[in-house]
Amino acid sequence: MNNTDNSARPQEADLHFETHEGRKNFWSTIISIWLGTTMEYVDFALYGLAAGLVFGDVFFPEQTPILALLSSFATWAVGFIARPIGAIILGKVGDVYGRKFVLIITVSLMGLATTGIGLIPSYSAIGFWAPLLLVFLRICQGFGAGAELSGGAVMLAECAPTKHRGLVASLIGVGSNSGTLLASTVWLLVLLMPKDDVIAWGWRIPFLCSILVAVLALILRRTMKESPVFQAFQRAKAEKIAQATKAASHMPEDNSSASTPRSGWKAFFIMLGLRIGENGPSYMAQGFLIGYVAKALNMEKSVPTTAVLIASILGFAVIPLSGWLSDRFGRRPLYRAYCLLLVLYGFPAFMLLESRDPIVVASVIIVGMCLASLGIFGVQAAYGVELFGVQHRYSKMAVAKEVGSILSGGTAPMVASALLAATGSWIPLAVYFVVTAGIGLITTFFAPETRGRDLSALQDAI
Repeated sequence: MNNTDNSARPQEADLHFETHEGRKNFWSTIISIWLGTTMEYVDFALYGLAAGLVFGDVFFPEQTPILALLSSFATWAVGFIARPIGAIILGKVGDVYGRKFVLIITVSLMGLATTGIGLIPSYSAIGFWAPLLLVFLRICQGFGAGAELSGGAVMLAECAPTKHRGLVASLIGVGSNSGTLLASTVWLLVLLMPKDDVIAWGWRIPFLCSILVAVLALILRRTMKESPVFQAFQRAKAEKIAQATKAASHMPEDNSSASTPRSGWKAFFIMLGLRIGENGPSYMAQGFLIGYVAKALNMEKSVPTTAVLIASILGFAVIPLSGWLSDRFGRRPLYRAYCLLLVLYGFPAFMLLESRDPIVVASVIIVGMCLASLGIFGVQAAYGVELFGVQHRYSKMAVAKEVGSILSGGTAPMVASALLAATGSWIPLAVYFVVTAGIGLITTFFAPETRGRDLSALQDAI
């Protein structure tokens, strides 16, 4: 393991940040990435809330409440199936043609798909075509989202001063938190309407309004500059090719100087394990628990929605604090601490939910989101970027995160709903939560410390 801390040596982003143009581009990049990630998480928060609250009535009205909840979250999981495909294709494009080019594509695709969901006729209007259209647009969302979050984290980390990389990269989580806050706020307003109006047309309002965020993010991203780390990599690659071409004219049988070091798959599997430990608990806390409280526990829908809103507000402090702590104490020990807390949280959380006390239930959701969806995510952003070498950072990181999402986050609400439908008990739900968090905890004992790593390095950190 390369447990290195190179923060004392100036790196490409440090040199770039010293110029006026570099600092100006740095802040422009932060804003554009923030808005794009807001768009992605408006999508997920809107869909998670809608799946738990109204999609069963709109798209699956002929099923029992529990089966309708399962069907709603099954269509949510479909979007995650497309994410690794988007990560593979768009991630590779990002490694070859640049981060900016792909980030323009992703925000455009997600904006159109999310708005499109708000235009789908209900099941009562067009029958089975309604859920089919929902699945299609979820696939489009997933394809774009597969390269959005990783691309944003890579861009932020590659533009950040080394000693503040954890804090700057964590701002990708502030964007996701902004999306969750925006979606939950709009949903609270929508739920003030009569229930029949919400199901008939009110649920469409948040999805249609999302186009405003997408358009603003697209405008800013078109003016954003490429990351200094990727620009330096492109220059070095061009010089190496030129040298190899020149050498080949004299020694055609030997062009090894054009090759670049190849990295193995250790870093990929480390990222995969870390992602499972975060994403499974995260989507249980901010996705499944919403529907579980509203449908299975038969509580007022405003209770979980308000909890999500409060947690989202707290996230604006929790996320950057986690990034700053990772700059101060390291990525690995902080990530390990969060995973341990999530393991300890699982069983008490579901026991307390059974109280059906609004304050207790809301507190459980808030704590769960602060640990699983906010704090740990603030550490993961820089950690994931630093694990990989520059020549395949975008694609490997994106694929690892999205495969992890399929194995945990994207399927967590569906698996939990199936466990609930099969057993009627909260115990399997708690076990599932603890297992996913435990995978992340175990992974930290095999992961390297990467704080301050030189992002221009070609090799992975392990």
